[in-house]
Amino acid sequence: MSFKKINAWLHLWLGISSGIIVVIVSLTGCIYVFEKEIRSVYEPWRFVKATEQAYLPPSALMESAQPFLGKREKPNSVVYREKGEAATVSSFDRKKGKFTSIYLNPYTGEVQHKVSMNRKTGEGDFDFFRFVLDGHRALWLPYDIGRPIVGVAVLTFVLILISGLILWWPKNLKKANVDKSFKIKWGASFKRVNYDLHNVFGFYSMIFLLIISLTGLVWSFEWYSKSLYWVTSAGKSLPEHRQPSSDTTNLAEFEVSSVDKIYASLKNKENEGIFLSIPKKKEDVISATLYLRAGTFYKADNYYYDQITLKELKGTGPFAGNYADASGADKLRRMNYDIHIGAILGIPGKVIAFFVSLVSASLPITGFMVWLGRKKKKKKKPATGTGRTGTVKRSPNLTITPQATAAMQANS
Repeated sequence: MSFKKINAWLHLWLGISSGIIVVIVSLTGCIYVFEKEIRSVYEPWRFVKATEQAYLPPSALMESAQPFLGKREKPNSVVYREKGEAATVSSFDRKKGKFTSIYLNPYTGEVQHKVSMNRKTGEGDFDFFRFVLDGHRALWLPYDIGRPIVGVAVLTFVLILISGLILWWPKNLKKANVDKSFKIKWGASFKRVNYDLHNVFGFYSMIFLLIISLTGLVWSFEWYSKSLYWVTSAGKSLPEHRQPSSDTTNLAEFEVSSVDKIYASLKNKENEGIFLSIPKKKEDVISATLYLRAGTFYKADNYYYDQITLKELKGTGPFAGNYADASGADKLRRMNYDIHIGAILGIPGKVIAFFVSLVSASLPITGFMVWLGRKKKKKKKPATGTGRTGTVKRSPNLTITPQATAAMQANS
């Protein structure tokens, strides 16, 4: 069997085996790209009227939110977002899967909305985009089951893209072959248009789909994540993400005013939002993140402080420290999510991610229809002139008369 036939066979059967999963992952990813923009339409409580008034400190926001959290729930974090957006005080318990977030006016402390859910039991407020994300990352299965399945399907999709490029490549550069590879013949039959949609759209979107797929695999396989870092860092191992610990020998008790002091020291620095964690255990630190570019997560400075002395501590991993001081490999790892959803290029990047995800969802469908059409064509048998006694070949200018027939029968 030739290389071309082997490649075509792999392209076909890898596509059939992973097609349904690719469609689900692509469509959910397509929707999730514009999460923030869509939420802004049907969740008006995420916004406030911007003024020149200073934001309230974290302790004041926590005090306003506490009655809505309940006696047993204590805040884990306070987030100040872009100007004109609500701040949030959140409480979460990873073991129980319970998550509560209170949206407040950062100028007045007025509570605007409460969102509460249990991700393990499904109780609480329904979050459409959480539902979409669960489908995208794990096919709505338990994550330890669904995530590897998605990872294998995406890895298979990468191989399909490569084999598809080999099949697409024109045999020569004659105009007829070039036109077939780069243009869709809209006026042709349905089968031809379907073939062109699969062939041409697949080619134009391939580079973007490879980028989206390869960045997505970082969350599916640890071996891939480490290997990608090794390649991008010229042979260095991926450092473990680890937060420092507060000094547990200090007998003093944590006070919320300590978070106010950290916020006061950071708020005047250039930022598009600030995240502050609230310690629960003796060893927990106060962590702070300054987001430096609106609408993205990669460009951020991360700090850690002892909860009692407020001494700045150092963490490890690609996300620790200031963005400007990070290595090239660490910056690329920070960019991974924003590259994956196209946010790295702003709205134009999201538009690209949206449309290529639609193409990705269509490829298994159009490819299956191409295969189905060829399979049906093979089943049709060509008409023949063969009878029970064999085939009689006639010259176009020869007329067989009754007399000639009788003579042939007499001689037989």
